[in-house]
Amino acid sequence: MKNIYFVGAGGIGMAALERYYLSQGYNVAGYDRTPSPLTDALQKEGVIISFEDSMDAIPVEFRNPETTEVVYTPAVPHDNVPLSFFRDNGFKLLKRAAVLGNITRASKGICFSGTHGKTTTSSMAAHVLHCGSVGCNAFLGGILRNYGSNLLLAPESPYSVIEADEYDRSFHQLSPYIAVVTATDPDHLDIYGTEEAYLESFAKFTELIQPGGKLLVHTGLKLVPRPPEGVEVYTYSRNEGDFHAENIRCGGGTIVFDFVHPSGRVNDVELGVPVEINIDNAVAALGAIYLTGDFEPEVARKAMASFMGPERRFEFHLKEQGADGRAIIDDYAHHPDELRQSIASVKALYPDRHLTVAFQPHLYSRTRDFAPQFAEALSAADSVILIDIYPARELPIPGVSSKIIFDRIKCADKTMISKEDFVNTVKNRNFEILLTAGAGDLNFYLPQLCRELKNKDA
Repeated sequence: MKNIYFVGAGGIGMAALERYYLSQGYNVAGYDRTPSPLTDALQKEGVIISFEDSMDAIPVEFRNPETTEVVYTPAVPHDNVPLSFFRDNGFKLLKRAAVLGNITRASKGICFSGTHGKTTTSSMAAHVLHCGSVGCNAFLGGILRNYGSNLLLAPESPYSVIEADEYDRSFHQLSPYIAVVTATDPDHLDIYGTEEAYLESFAKFTELIQPGGKLLVHTGLKLVPRPPEGVEVYTYSRNEGDFHAENIRCGGGTIVFDFVHPSGRVNDVELGVPVEINIDNAVAALGAIYLTGDFEPEVARKAMASFMGPERRFEFHLKEQGADGRAIIDDYAHHPDELRQSIASVKALYPDRHLTVAFQPHLYSRTRDFAPQFAEALSAADSVILIDIYPARELPIPGVSSKIIFDRIKCADKTMISKEDFVNTVKNRNFEILLTAGAGDLNFYLPQLCRELKNKDA
């Protein structure tokens, strides 16, 4: 095989594999539905990407099953033309998760799972290892602002850091050396149906840990893990567990704490992205690295302070100076618990300012399943701008729209708009702090919004 073709090439998880295969000298091509800044970057790096759902999307040199392997994501519709061609003509087809599974079996995989927190925790762990003497190969679900990529390479390192995605039970393809579970709040009920089935899927994931491996689980979860015999189990959280934080100091735009581990502590760990949820995330990341046996305390301390975070995870697009300065923060929060935590973090950072939250629901099914919980989370804001649902891979569901969230929101200042009206709506408001939230494409409008605000102020 000298060619790798990716169906769903614009997905963030697929992008890391495309970059990996490029680094290994393969010819890489693929199809995606729409262009994006990520596909633009991949094309500049050498990936051939087409946006036509047709045979023309497949370069001639990628049409031979003897020389081409195909990687696809379950988010791509079954009747996609390129995928159907490969399926019907004897090509070797692998899900993205199966490729990551092969990588974990050829390395010591540090796999971060959970309803939320997995992108940030895996990114933190990858950055800390990358700053140390051992390094890592990392396949992440977000673009790290420190590197401008979601792939880190260290060919001599025994470790691979992987975001273990529960969607479509993808993480069942992995063989972790160290498994981390950050949260098990129900999600993806279009796949699992019930909370019990969702929890069972995580329990199954814990069964896949390699002999001699380790499991790190957040305290207080409903999950009943089933690790193989001989696998050591540890707990963590902000306040308790085998790994936790003590002496937390917040103020002046910084968060500093002492990281406590089973054999001691690392004092004065400062968060490069100073939001409260990152205390939990940092404890998970540092705990997982401690369990490798290659923990370097001083490296860890410096790396956490220099960690800039993944794009779209509490990312500032505007941060004006002064007590009255405006701020625009973008966060990927697309589950009710994530949204609740994100709003609480912004309010803690700006306790005396008016908070406007612009939320774009992601998926019809998730909106249907969690509308009351989304409305409850949004009701903590001072003002709410609710955007139309971002459908992603789904077709509309009758009776499901943003309105089923909107009608339940309790704060008086609320409005519902299309994403095309977002820039003008916000530009003409006298907002103080704006949080844009969701896993859709609202972030694409933020550069334009910032430009227009600057022109308006000039």
